[in-house]
Amino acid sequence: MGDVNQLLFVKRHLGRLEGPYLEVGSKDYGSTQDIRSLVGAAARYVGADLEAGPGVDVVADLAGPWEAVDEALGGERFGTIFCLSVLEHCRQPFAMAENLTRLLRPGGNVCLSVPFAWRFHGYPSDYWRFTHEGVKLLLPRLEFGGDACAWASSRQGDFHGLDEKLGKIPLGSKAHFRQGRPLRGLCAAVLKLLARAGLLGWLSGYRYVLAPTSVLMIGTLAEPAGDGTPPALSE
Repeated sequence: MGDVNQLLFVKRHLGRLEGPYLEVGSKDYGSTQDIRSLVGAAARYVGADLEAGPGVDVVADLAGPWEAVDEALGGERFGTIFCLSVLEHCRQPFAMAENLTRLLRPGGNVCLSVPFAWRFHGYPSDYWRFTHEGVKLLLPRLEFGGDACAWASSRQGDFHGLDEKLGKIPLGSKAHFRQGRPLRGLCAAVLKLLARAGLLGWLSGYRYVLAPTSVLMIGTLAEPAGDGTPPALSE
């Protein structure tokens, strides 16, 4: 996990998160944000990844068969699961999501960050992009409250509510003027004139562009877990 906004998001909501903690994709590559230190040394914290390395306590494929996942983690159930910048690299995101749900205690939380608009970045490859509605389909047994859901750009501290403006930077001046941002509106108008003059051919013709955007959400398993088997996912 290398995005500082993910760390800020966890800090913002840390008061609602309880242990024991599981971090999916926990291997430290040198630029990884340190979630483990946020929860305190006394907390039960397990880092899991596909391969051994710094920050990894358990080597396991959490998108694999449930029996193997459960065995690798010793049958433990968690109050909080961090899954940050992982699902886009997972060949079977629905299988991963099912297993994460089954690893939760009743009332437990999944703290998730997924890319909506981001550059291709392989580890070992890069397969998916997600909307907030897609996250809800992946994790149908979790309840997602609006106060713990946001999108963030690559700028530090740049958080926004989840709506139809997800990741959008409008290039037309009217949108900015309507939003009460006259300076941005003037800049957009100047860009439009430059484009018409042929000086911004690479940008002209677009109504908006997408900023590098991550969707950050916390979902809670509200109902009793029973035998831990989630309902069948619809096609």
